[in-house]
Amino acid sequence: MELLSTKGLPVNGRAAAWAELYATRMSACEFTPQDGGEFAAELRIGSLGPVKLARLQLDRCSVERRASHITQNSQRLYNFLLQAEGSSIFYHCGREAELVAGDFVLCDTGLPHFFRTEDHSTTVMVRVPGETLRSYLPTPEQFCGQLLGRASGLTGTIAAMVRELSSGEAGIDANCEDRVARYLLEMISMAYTAGISPSEDAEATAIAWQRHKTVLCYIEDNLRDPELSPATISERLKVSPRYLRAVFSPGGEKMGAYILRRRLEECARQMANPAWKAHTLTEIAFSWGFNSAAHFTRTFHEKYGMAPREYRRVMLMKDCA
Repeated sequence: MELLSTKGLPVNGRAAAWAELYATRMSACEFTPQDGGEFAAELRIGSLGPVKLARLQLDRCSVERRASHITQNSQRLYNFLLQAEGSSIFYHCGREAELVAGDFVLCDTGLPHFFRTEDHSTTVMVRVPGETLRSYLPTPEQFCGQLLGRASGLTGTIAAMVRELSSGEAGIDANCEDRVARYLLEMISMAYTAGISPSEDAEATAIAWQRHKTVLCYIEDNLRDPELSPATISERLKVSPRYLRAVFSPGGEKMGAYILRRRLEECARQMANPAWKAHTLTEIAFSWGFNSAAHFTRTFHEKYGMAPREYRRVMLMKDCA
């Protein structure tokens, strides 16, 4: 297995240097230490046939993959993230998953996502090319960002298998790697289809979900644009408003409501992050597409039950506790 570490990197700017190193092996993203102190990380990478196994150890920090990090038309890759040790919060596709040891969540690396560790954390990533994964999960989009809990069906067995395979000590013969990888992906797909209750999302066809994801990607890429709306999306994607509503309907949420919710969630996330405490609430809100402080305050209170200023105070106090 290949080993990468922050050891030997300069103390000043270590998180940025680590991000550059990490991008050469995994994906481009930004690392922000939560405590503002010395930052330490370690990454062990191995492979199992078409599957990449990566074991990431982190101090308390946040990891963000933004739209600016994503290269269009690059190979679509999916990560099954196993919280092996510690706990974390993962935001992806408009969903929030609180992970403790033994939980899984699926991530599409072609879409923005945010990951925050609550303490020292170990995460094992099972990285699979999209074309390979679709042989096991025809519509992985419906599962992205959804928590697969450790107590659900086969999850505990799969977690133990992933831990062992990522340790580098499994001793699997090279001739058997493809077979073991297929078995692992079959187990994971069974766990997801059995462990996450069917919904309208799950009953959508693969074609409908692909169209839905195209619109979702566009929204996430342009969430900071104050002009973003169903009307401008319809115009820019060159589709009719009626068609756009039909494409978005499998998600069960109106497009305008989705845009507002995602903007509020991103604002709340940054307000709770000590790394952003030097920025005003208005700066944060306007950076996420709001153009009225009054509208932001009102809609934030409706969603979170308190004013933005109070929410920030409570969350930062909780973070320091």
